[in-house]
Amino acid sequence: MVAVDMPPQTRRRAARSPQTMAWLLSAPALALMLLILLVPMLSALVLSFTDYSLGATELNWVGLDNYEKLFTRSSYEKMLWATLTYVLVVVPMSVGLGLGAALLINSLGRGREIYKTIYFLPVMATLLAMAIVWELMLHPTIGMVNRTLEMGCGTWIESLWPWLADGCANGMPIWLGDKDYALWVVCFIGIWQGFGFNMVLYLAGLTGIPRDLYNAAEMDGARSAWERFRLVTWPALGPTTVFVVTITCIRAFQVFDTVEALFPRGGGPSKSAYMMMFAIYEKGIKQNLIGVGAAITMLFLLFVMIITVIQRRLTERKVHYS
Repeated sequence: MVAVDMPPQTRRRAARSPQTMAWLLSAPALALMLLILLVPMLSALVLSFTDYSLGATELNWVGLDNYEKLFTRSSYEKMLWATLTYVLVVVPMSVGLGLGAALLINSLGRGREIYKTIYFLPVMATLLAMAIVWELMLHPTIGMVNRTLEMGCGTWIESLWPWLADGCANGMPIWLGDKDYALWVVCFIGIWQGFGFNMVLYLAGLTGIPRDLYNAAEMDGARSAWERFRLVTWPALGPTTVFVVTITCIRAFQVFDTVEALFPRGGGPSKSAYMMMFAIYEKGIKQNLIGVGAAITMLFLLFVMIITVIQRRLTERKVHYS
């Protein structure tokens, strides 16, 4: 071969060309990400330090006053408490039920598709429409839930549950009008609506587990279903579990439709179900307090960022057997 000598400047330009081409090809995506993600995020961050309202002619810098309100005023304390309670209840329950349903369906010989469809229906249905259905079912007088509980009054069922006996004596609960029940109703609907989605993700993870692992575990003495689950299934579902927990946490922080449909006047009785997304909507849209709404938004983004960082750390650590 004949070596072709190139000037140093031409050689450097040729070496830089792949890198330059890579930047040119990724420039539209980077510009779109900057416009859609970073600019609104930075705008919300700046507005969270102001008292801005739509239509206002002046913009006053208030510093950390909006953030101080989030941790000092009782309504925002209730918001944080209700949101964290919802997340801590809905996430483990929906993940556990999703895993259990996936294991049961995966063990079936027939009828898998029927059960998949039944459990996945709440995910496909509009949550706003389902919330209205639950509102009718939980009606204190004509709702199916209280009517069903009333059928147990005066029977042996009443003797098993003192709570039911108290309801039979003093009247059935007003589920959506009592601050002691409102948040738990929202949690129940969240679990009912979310575990079908987790079930589908776990079913996908179960199909990726090689059958050879079960055969090897059985040869090593893992005879029972619990031992096979503990030694093979659960470790192999490590990446799926990390993804499911992360997605479920983010979805739990984003709950809005249920609260808006069941409690349109403001987060339930005594703000017992006052969630963060509903607070952002109420303060930023209904009350036109853009600064306060932006501060709640930044707090919400902080929670999501923490969850994302934890998920990335767990993913980088090999949580499954290779």
